[in-house]
Amino acid sequence: MLKLGFFLFQVTSTGDAEGAVETTEVKQNLIDLIVLGGPIGIAIVVILLILSVAAVYIFVERWLTISNAGKVDDSFINNIRASVASNNFEGAKALCRNTDTPVARMVEKGLMRIGKPLKDIDAAIENVGNLEVFKLEKNLSTLASISGAAPMIGFLGTVTGMILAFYKMASEQNVTPDVLAGGIYQALITTALGLIIGIFSFVGYNLLVAKVEKVVYQMERSTLEFMDLLQEPG
Repeated sequence: MLKLGFFLFQVTSTGDAEGAVETTEVKQNLIDLIVLGGPIGIAIVVILLILSVAAVYIFVERWLTISNAGKVDDSFINNIRASVASNNFEGAKALCRNTDTPVARMVEKGLMRIGKPLKDIDAAIENVGNLEVFKLEKNLSTLASISGAAPMIGFLGTVTGMILAFYKMASEQNVTPDVLAGGIYQALITTALGLIIGIFSFVGYNLLVAKVEKVVYQMERSTLEFMDLLQEPG
């Protein structure tokens, strides 16, 4: 019975040791994957990492900016209406200046044109609105470019990795898996990174575009309400 217990202990200890060795080897392989790809593989991975950081920064920065732009107080137009009805145009302008939103800047421009034909007021508000939309769409084209460029750069790493693997097959006498590992690692890693970054950038771009369209709708609605306010009989 004692011998059986000792044998089981040896088997278990040996299995744990082998598992630890395998785990260590896996961790080492994961750490060394990029290095095994060679200088070209390292350069491509660095480029992809830079693109990933840029994509995350653009998405987060634009998301926060567009979200703040879309926060329109429901009482804003009511306060503007009350100020205009009492001919307190300076108070209405001060309210717009204290409200940091595209709608407030558009309404302020309209208040500055009061006394001129409605057509001129509407044109001035539209010009400000176009500028605000341009500000909201800042860097969205860059994010779209990253969504298309990242997978292509990843595929470039795939091609160069396979070229490296086949070159080693042709030049080495004894071809072993270790000889081909660098090129294959480079091909797989760059492809995976490029696709991940491209998918994230593509989804993020479409989310931001949808958010911008929602803000533009709010701007148009507020503009119509303001123009209707100016046409109300005094």
